[in-house]
Amino acid sequence: MNDLRRTPLYDLHVVRGAKLVPFAGWEMPVQYPMGVLNEHLHTRAKAGLFDVSHMGQIILRGERAAEALETLVPADVVGIPAGRQRYGMFTNERGGILDDLMIANKGDHLLLVVNAACAEQDLAHLRQLESRGITVEPVTDRGLLALQGPAAAAALARLMPEVAEMRFMDARDVEFQGETLWITRSGYTGEDGFEISMPARVAPMVAERLLAMDEVAPIGLGARDSLRLEAGLSLYGHDMDPDTTPAEAGLGWSIPKVRRTGGERAGGFPGADVILPELGNAARSRRGLRPEGRAPIREGVVLFADAAGGEPIGTVSSGGFGPSLGGPMAMAILPADIPDGATIHAEQRGRRQPVTVVPTPFVKPTYKR
Repeated sequence: MNDLRRTPLYDLHVVRGAKLVPFAGWEMPVQYPMGVLNEHLHTRAKAGLFDVSHMGQIILRGERAAEALETLVPADVVGIPAGRQRYGMFTNERGGILDDLMIANKGDHLLLVVNAACAEQDLAHLRQLESRGITVEPVTDRGLLALQGPAAAAALARLMPEVAEMRFMDARDVEFQGETLWITRSGYTGEDGFEISMPARVAPMVAERLLAMDEVAPIGLGARDSLRLEAGLSLYGHDMDPDTTPAEAGLGWSIPKVRRTGGERAGGFPGADVILPELGNAARSRRGLRPEGRAPIREGVVLFADAAGGEPIGTVSSGGFGPSLGGPMAMAILPADIPDGATIHAEQRGRRQPVTVVPTPFVKPTYKR
């Protein structure tokens, strides 16, 4: 653990009794004394505060930064209005996904938030835009908090009243205690909420101010994973990777008409010749699974069409128990012709267990539109 990086909130985690684990090169809280199940349910009912300072924050500057970024992602970056944010993916020449990210238009620059495990490779990948006159700036002096849950807006508005006006995927700067906070109304739980970037030196103070409120509790990576899985949200390195295309990962919705075949700015990103023909016509796609009983099926479990015999048809990419759902849930990339409601089989400990193919999300999101 001595070689792991620590976020600005490390001391807060220790004081509050967090169980710390290695994660993507960082020492991160997996749970607090409340426990993963109760942390999950607290976030669904009230508000959970997550330390996500390990995520990579990167600024792109330049008059044509949006156009340049579109050479690396299939999103409509040019069309993001100032003060709004959009989801995107870095793709490779085979049509696979190198990482997924959030892209905010801050007016005179773009702010990207990328996955911690991919941050260094993403930064190197973005450096190729420098030949187009784009400045690529890693942000190394800010913490990042996520406040999620139905009480998140009311809690944050006590400190910063202007956030109450924000809609889902809005991005704005807010002044607080003499500091500029970068706030988006977004998150990774399926709940309404915010992500708050702030100078590292004030991150503990902001966190403590929020945690002083009765409805706000600290939440670790364990509940973050079960919350995102209930919401049917993909996790990079599990539900998508360099060998998985956007259509297979169930992320074709993020590629808008303007970047598709026949669109005004069709293609122009790595793997477009593979990705675009597959949209709406993929042989395999990410699906939800509901196992029988209460025992979860975990990542790596092999799936079969039949109760005995036959070749595998897929592998569980994410799986666990859904506290809000009251039962196990999983996701896998399966043949697209398997209908919702079909029964397939998961092989565990030499036995095949029936599971039902279902749509995602498992729990309906409650974003503020």
